[in-house]
Amino acid sequence: MFHSSDIHTVTDFSRKPAEHIKRLNKSKRPEILTVNGKAAVVVQDARTYERMAQLADYAESIVNIRQALSEEGRSLKEFTSEFEARNGITR
Repeated sequence: MFHSSDIHTVTDFSRKPAEHIKRLNKSKRPEILTVNGKAAVVVQDARTYERMAQLADYAESIVNIRQALSEEGRSLKEFTSEFEARNGITR
């Protein structure tokens, strides 16, 4: 996902923000900004971030659906009987 060309110092980013923004918009890859040689922050263009956030939300909803489906529920017969009793429905 990251290339060595995606790693820059915070100092370089603060000195030439326009260059970095242009590169971010063109490459659509995030940049890792370092402080004292260690990763400090990740910067990426807004559209790519929005897409990533949408995908994360989608993945979370799939996890929630799978969890809900795996939980033990009632049989249709049991639900129908309870529903009919609660609503005074007789057959």
